[in-house]
Amino acid sequence: MASVKFITRLLGAASIAALTWGAHADTYKPECFSPAKDNQKTIQYDAKKGPYKIALVNGYVGNDWRITAIQSAKAWGARPDNAKQLSEFKVISVGNDSAAQIAAIDNYIAAGYDAIVINAVNPTAFDAVVKRAQRAGVVLVTFDNVLDSDKIVQVNEDQFDLGRMKAQAVVDGIKAAKGDVKGQVLEISGLPGNSVDRDNHEGMHSVLDQYKDLKVVQVVGNWDAGTAEKGTADAIATNGNFDGVMVQEGAIGALHAMQAAKHPVVPIGVDAGNGTRQLAVEGKYPGITAAQAPAMSALALEAAVVLLNGKALPQKVFLPIPNKNNADLVSGKDYFPDLPPNFYTTTGYPQCFPVFTPQELLGQDAQNAE
Repeated sequence: MASVKFITRLLGAASIAALTWGAHADTYKPECFSPAKDNQKTIQYDAKKGPYKIALVNGYVGNDWRITAIQSAKAWGARPDNAKQLSEFKVISVGNDSAAQIAAIDNYIAAGYDAIVINAVNPTAFDAVVKRAQRAGVVLVTFDNVLDSDKIVQVNEDQFDLGRMKAQAVVDGIKAAKGDVKGQVLEISGLPGNSVDRDNHEGMHSVLDQYKDLKVVQVVGNWDAGTAEKGTADAIATNGNFDGVMVQEGAIGALHAMQAAKHPVVPIGVDAGNGTRQLAVEGKYPGITAAQAPAMSALALEAAVVLLNGKALPQKVFLPIPNKNNADLVSGKDYFPDLPPNFYTTTGYPQCFPVFTPQELLGQDAQNAE
């Protein structure tokens, strides 16, 4: 398909050199930065000489996934090949406050940073700061909780498909056990207002809503094990036993609550935390553990450097979803009994760069690095 290019010159800075409509234009390392099915553009900036000043501005940091994402970002910055490309590298978390996150981004723009990577508090409040970054010639990349914007590169997994995958495993397990899909299932959602929570939920319901005899009980889990544990315990106390359970993140808490309530073993569609996978194996829970890999933060930083080097990327990147059937999980490969339960087992994307070792990640903390 022929592409149409247009040039946008921005005031006094390295500008976006071209936005190419159509998903088939040549882009950097497509085996890693694969275009989403609905991707419509590539984004490319004028090359800028390094070393670079780069910041990662995270929002919420109150769960194991976010902690590992920050550790992954710092581990990426510590690798010698990356460190030599950086003159300054800052990592901060601002809490679940879009105004605070926008203020932090503006501060880095004003300080002359070359690129800023964002895990957004919400998908809709950032249009003005995106325009300010463009005027200043600052590369923005968003990951995980992305923005509803086609102006910057998004690095993510297909969140809709992640939810669909978990729900399908639960539905398949119920059908195998009962011969039909009926009863009630528990859905532990994430942090309200985020794009990931929204898209995971919609993906789950693309499957669940097909079955009129299936009741769905939904509780908010905030992607947090403690919140998921309390929500699961309360849901069991109120509704009785469930025929299947789906959790966006924090499933170790849900499984602990099920064990404490002596809940029967049922199909689960859950995250890939180390403790979650151990409990899934020990309890012989059918279903799937599927991951939104925290190392996505490192891929977003990698994308920022790629763009600063003048190479093109799809505007909407979807990384592959790490997943495995619970019956196929292998100790020492898919989960690690000698590591903490809150260690996240999916530590990278091998088609992009060497995955992080547990030692690389555990050698970093989740504190702000300003």
